[in-house]
Amino acid sequence: MDLTSAGYTKGLNREAPWDSFDSRAYHQHNYAFLRKEDQEIIAAVRDYFCEHFRKHPDRPDSGIDVGAGTNLYPALSLLPWCSNITLYEHSVENVLWLEREVAAFSANWGAFWEVFTERPEYRAVSDPRGAVASAAVVGKGDLFDLPRERWGMGTMFFVAESMSTAYREFEGAVAAFARALTPRAPFAAAFMENSQGYQVGDLLFPACGVDAEDVRGALAPFAEDLRISRVGLPEDPIRSGYTGMILACGRRV
Repeated sequence: MDLTSAGYTKGLNREAPWDSFDSRAYHQHNYAFLRKEDQEIIAAVRDYFCEHFRKHPDRPDSGIDVGAGTNLYPALSLLPWCSNITLYEHSVENVLWLEREVAAFSANWGAFWEVFTERPEYRAVSDPRGAVASAAVVGKGDLFDLPRERWGMGTMFFVAESMSTAYREFEGAVAAFARALTPRAPFAAAFMENSQGYQVGDLLFPACGVDAEDVRGALAPFAEDLRISRVGLPEDPIRSGYTGMILACGRRV
């Protein structure tokens, strides 16, 4: 996918048409049903958070999902642990979508939640729809403006590499996410591997091609117990122009 021919001169975050992002189209294409690769990621995040809180039982009051978009499963991963969850989003259209969905999330998320409930910590949340409505608050903002050391737990899924073609902006986004967490806060972050950009509706959006070593290098200054795993391409990839997915779990130093 050639972003330059599509009108991007540098592919920087500020040049992308975020407020014209087609939230409904993106959700329908990516999350209308549970895909195998998301199931694998959910299971790994679930297990990491359960392991962390077995070893460190003090639970944070607040959590954040940075760049929530139209994906609720990162927020679902925070439910057993946080009484306040910030869904932080830049796009106006995504903010509006999130506000509607948080109030009473759609039935399709039930299949995603079932994967979480394979562990008793998540089964203890008897009403996940009500818990999301009670705990989650949608906030609009630029991730580069996130306050430091505010949240005790965090997620960031398919954001840092999916906003710019510039590697420095990828690194800056990872750093801003990590710095927003308090010391020893557990986190999970996912990335499209070697993404060349992506189309939503009629619009193209930029991406930075990164691999597992890039992810490790960007997170290493901010993390301990860092675990990097890779999810390969399925037989039916969600789109063209990427080679897999990367998941990073760890704790803020």
